[in-house]
Amino acid sequence: MGRGANLWLYRSLLAGLLPVAAPLLWGQARWKGKARPPLRERLAPRLEGHPPGGLWLQAVSVGEVELARRLVAELGQRAPGLPLLLTSTTASGLALARRTLGDRLPVLPCPLDLPWPTARLLDAARPRALVLVETELWPELLHQAARRNLPVVVVNGRISDRALGRYLAVRRPLGALLEPITQVLARAAEDAERFAAIGVPAERVRAVGDIKFDLEPSPEPLPFGDAVRRWAGDRPILVAGSTLEGEEAAVLDAVAALGGPERVFLLLAPRHPERFPAAAGLLAERGARWAARSRLELAPAAVDVLLLDTIGELGRAYQLGTAAFVGGSLTARGGHNPLEPAVWGVPVVSGPHVANFRDAYDQLLAVAGARLVADGGELTRALRIWFEDLPAAAAAGGRARAVVDSNRGATARIVAELLAVVGSAGRGA
Repeated sequence: MGRGANLWLYRSLLAGLLPVAAPLLWGQARWKGKARPPLRERLAPRLEGHPPGGLWLQAVSVGEVELARRLVAELGQRAPGLPLLLTSTTASGLALARRTLGDRLPVLPCPLDLPWPTARLLDAARPRALVLVETELWPELLHQAARRNLPVVVVNGRISDRALGRYLAVRRPLGALLEPITQVLARAAEDAERFAAIGVPAERVRAVGDIKFDLEPSPEPLPFGDAVRRWAGDRPILVAGSTLEGEEAAVLDAVAALGGPERVFLLLAPRHPERFPAAAGLLAERGARWAARSRLELAPAAVDVLLLDTIGELGRAYQLGTAAFVGGSLTARGGHNPLEPAVWGVPVVSGPHVANFRDAYDQLLAVAGARLVADGGELTRALRIWFEDLPAAAAAGGRARAVVDSNRGATARIVAELLAVVGSAGRGA
């Protein structure tokens, strides 16, 4: 079955499921307190007065938006007049993009992957290339780009263990739908091999490095940095970031086993905004003296836990840590980015499930800049080693930072490729 037949089947399934899925997703979002971009905006994104001939960057959520921000900064230096458009799929990704980039370029919800929303935005933007950050393989968007002879480049391309199995299960129809992809600039050789395995022609795929190693944290002072240092006093600070359900409890148990809040100050940052109330409830249930980042003016004089209930500040908050626990790893979710604390010279401890960042963890583990633990008991023991020997913790953090420094350069390589694509597309127009 060719691309046309597969696309027709995909459209039929999506259009048929939309009337059922939309109210279910809306209800689920309300129940869980999870924000979603309004459906009407995803069906008909508006873009007026945008100059043609630039790049459309699609970044699904917060992590991908961070990568897009680094690309935008590099593009601004190398091609300051190039028009840019950024779209994001999630409400949190949109919020971060609008707050950090909204004064520099248009930021819109990613259109729903149906013919008329994607065509409308492509026709309004008239880009010279479409840039998909990490793994945004939307068949309709790819098809609409191909209809316009628009180059499609996947940057920082990655395919997780879990996603690989799903893609391979539908490899035959998927391969035809992926035909419009012009180039995949993958994070690592393993990712490049996986893109080829799911049907992207191998000659269009190569590994160029991971932008995450280039994410230099903002030098802007933390609004709550002085308060945390004052509250912590001479206690070591544990920054527990991107935690998922069950991990907050494990971290609090570890802090208790290390001597409780009298011995350790905790900065706790759940991964998803809808989990902020649950984390707050857990802190209240444990009788912790805690404050919320969003309501610092209401904080008591003495605080043992700061709940980071905001988006986009965790990367900078890691600088406060004596050590960092990076979540999504005690539960089988593949882990989150250990380079965010490593760039500050903060050593990392995580659970065993880190497949999403295997290469980064392999390098950090090789220099003892990170530790992996099986459960909460091992988490306590790993933290005790660093908290009872602060020079050893600082040395481990220095080795973690050295790993980051030794891997820099992917952003410059990717931007050079994008500008070559833009130039080629411009000559072909």
